[in-house]
Order: sequence, then structure tokens, then C-alpha cells
Amino acid sequence: MNPLIPLLVAIPLAGAFLTMIIGRFITGIPRYIALATLLLTAFISFWLLVAGGGDQSVYIMGGWEPVNGIPIGIHLVHDGFSALVLCIISLIGLLSVLYSISYIARYTSGNYFYALFCLMIAGMNGVVLSGDIFNIFVFLEISAISSYALVAFGVEKNELEATLKYQVLGAVASFMVLFAIGFIYWSTKTLNIADIRAVFSEGHDRSYYLLIQILLLTGFGLKAAIIPFHAWLPDAHSSAPSPISAMLSGVLIKAVGIYVIIRLFFNMFEITGAMAVMITTLGALSMAVGVFLAIGQWDIKRLLAYHSISQMGYVVMSAGIGMTLLARGVRPEVAALAITGGIFHLVNHAAFKGLLFLNAGAIEYSAGTRDLHEMGGLARPMPVTSATSLAASFSISGIPPFNGFFSKLIIIVAAVMARFYLLAALAAVVSIITLASFMKFQRYAFYNGEPGRIGKEIKEVPLPMLMSMVTLAVICLLLSLLALPAIRDAVLTPATDILIDQMKYSSQITGM
Repeated sequence: MNPLIPLLVAIPLAGAFLTMIIGRFITGIPRYIALATLLLTAFISFWLLVAGGGDQSVYIMGGWEPVNGIPIGIHLVHDGFSALVLCIISLIGLLSVLYSISYIARYTSGNYFYALFCLMIAGMNGVVLSGDIFNIFVFLEISAISSYALVAFGVEKNELEATLKYQVLGAVASFMVLFAIGFIYWSTKTLNIADIRAVFSEGHDRSYYLLIQILLLTGFGLKAAIIPFHAWLPDAHSSAPSPISAMLSGVLIKAVGIYVIIRLFFNMFEITGAMAVMITTLGALSMAVGVFLAIGQWDIKRLLAYHSISQMGYVVMSAGIGMTLLARGVRPEVAALAITGGIFHLVNHAAFKGLLFLNAGAIEYSAGTRDLHEMGGLARPMPVTSATSLAASFSISGIPPFNGFFSKLIIIVAAVMARFYLLAALAAVVSIITLASFMKFQRYAFYNGEPGRIGKEIKEVPLPMLMSMVTLAVICLLLSLLALPAIRDAVLTPATDILIDQMKYSSQITGM
């Protein structure tokens, strides 16, 4: 057992506790506690990724070893897939906290902000590491409740309305997940993911099995905001403070939505053709509908929020293509390529969408508006924001040499090789429409008119905000290296292998 694994949950929880206690006595210290917390969490996440080499490692809370192959303790599982998502959470979290040092200074009660931020990180890390479905639900609620409060942090009318909608639909999602967990426990008498799979593989009622799958897909689909479960996302992402928007879009919908869907439907359930087609269809719909909803937006944060739906559609569709091929028992190498492309895009989206929301926050910070109609000429007074925004726009649109191009290319190639020609064409068309949308963003925000039309003096944002944006822009370039076979095999292939080989996930947990 690796003792570093539980620290990824314990350290953010401790950071939240210390922030509230020490922040009452020393003004300004919470931001540095949160920064140190995220820095330490990021170091451990990347250390485990590099040192682990994609191998699975299991930490059993309290030392309760399996009895006759039956897991009786709480398992924290670190493998190739969870390692990548943990690195995403910690890196985007660290840069968002750094960005917040200047951005949140305009708000009161900064200690509450940083405490809630640390709780959200702890919840997401717990979701990713949990090896049993009930603890996924517990950590899901920690991260969700923290995010509800953070969306409403400015306590303005729009923010309170957005968080109410977010809470109501989040509660519906949580109810469906908890209902499904109850059905699973009733049927299997276990909550461990590996053990549930072992029980289900011995035989199950197909209708009952399908009901559980639909409940979980609906619940976590709401958390991931895939079509048609997306109603809460545009308001929540646009109303939240920009560092939180970056976390919601770049990390949260992945960790508590997309990640869990992929993990459960690959490692807990038997892969079936009907469910694979449903997931592929939802992904394709999200990809297409999201981009058409985005292109008509003039509020930059709502535009970015709808693009989150579209880009997550690429990930879900690609995973669905892989599932479909595995269910049919054909072309396993193409299935692996599709799943790898989806995971690659999951990582890339965290970088370029996190950067775009930080850019939007920088524009709002300096110009005081999110309406593209009221902007223009910002490239001159805000050169760093303009340059990093252009890099992120190229990346999300799939323009080489930025990372988005390579992950989209892998997804399209995998779809063609799998003979899903319509999905491949749809992915290409959506990428073109995405490019048109971000050409509009660049033109109206940075190159159309003069900054004086806003009616205030515009200047570049403070250094901590610039550092976060520049770092993410560089990462958007560096992530392109994951397309190289040697680096891909070291970083992405372990994540793909743990999803394709279900016994590889289960054997170390059950000891069988």
C-alpha cells in the first residue's frame, strides 16, 4: 500500500480546516495556505504518476484486507486513469488558486472562498480515488456542496439564481445516484466496484441491470452536463467567479461526471452493445448541440460554458465508440485508439478551457464587462491576455500545433477506422464551427474597434493572474507531445489498458 494515496484527500481537508481557523486571526493568510495545499497536492499527484508508471496501487483504509476475496474495507485505488485525472485536478486547482490571489481581492470573506476551494479539491480527489460506489457518492456531495456555495460567492441576483438551479438539478442527480446505489446493494450485498462486477458477472436480471445503468448514467450525466442534462451549466459557469468557472469546466464536470461514467461502465458493468450505442449517441448529441448553442452567444462566459458541453461530447462519443467495438468483440486495437483519443481530449480540455475561463475573468476584471458587443481593441492594452486567449482558441478549435488538434485527430481517425463515418464527419464539422465561434470571440474582444468604447481605462491584469494564464498557454503546447508514441505509451496507454482489461482493475482489489 502506498501511504501517499490518502494524503490526496487528507491534505485538502486539512487545508480547508486550517484556512478557517488561522484565517480568523491572521488576515490574508488563507490564500497562502490554499496555495501551499494545492502545491503539495500537485507534487504528490505528479510524483505518483511518474513513480507509479501506470501500475495499479491500492490503499485499504484501516488495513481491512479482503476475506476470501471479498473486500470488506474502504479501498482507495490509484491506477493509470485515476492518476491522469488527479494531475488535472491538482494542476488546474493550483493555477486557479494562484489566479485568485488578485481576482478574489475584490470580494469579502476570502477565507470562506479558499476553505470551500480546498473542500472541493478534497471531494474531487476522493471521487477519483474511491474504489467503492458509496464513497464516490460521499465525496461527490462534498465537492458538489462546495461548488454550490462557490457559484453563489458574489451573492448577486444572477449568481443566486444560477446556484439555485444548480442545486436543484444537482439534488436530482444525487437522488438518482443514491437510488441506484441502493438497488446495487440490494442485489449484490456489496458496494466495492470490483466486487460488484464479480457478483454481476455470475448472473443478473437484465431489466434490473438496465434500470441501474440508466439511473447512474442519468445521475452522473447531470453532473457532467451532457445533452440533455445540461440545463444548469450555462448559468452556473457564467455566474461563478472566473477561477471557479475554470474549475467547474476544466475539472469538476470531468471528475464527478465523465470520469465516473467511464470508470463504472468499463470497470463495474459488463460492456453491452445497447448501452454503448446510448453513450455514443449522447456524446454525439452533446458535441453537435453544444456548439450550435455556443455560436450565438455574446456573453463570453456563456459561450465558453456551451463549448464545455460540446467538447465533453467528443470525450463521451469517443469512449462510446470504444465500448461499441469491445461489445461486438471486434477491432480491439481501434477500440483502444478511440478510448485513448477520448482520454487525451479529456486532459487537453482541462488546459484550454481552464485557460479560456481565466482569460474571460481577466477581461471582466479590467474591462468590467462580459458582453462582446461592448468590447473591442483589447489586444493593445492587454497583450498577454490576448496572446494566451489566442493560443487557447487555436487549441479548442483543433489548430496545429496546439494540443486540441492531436486529440481530435485521434478521435476522428478512430471513428473512421471503426467505420463510424458519420460520427467522424460530425466531429470535423463541429471543430470547424468551433473555430468560427472563437474567431468571433477574438475579433469582437481584441481586434474590433477601440478599447475607449468601454468608457474606462483598460490595463493588463496583475502578475498572479498573468502567471496562471501564461503557464496554461505553455501547457497547451506541451500537451501536444502526448501524441508522440513513446510519451503516449507512458502516459495515456496505462489509462486505456485499465479500462479495456476489467480483470486488471479487479484482481488486485479482490486478491483473485
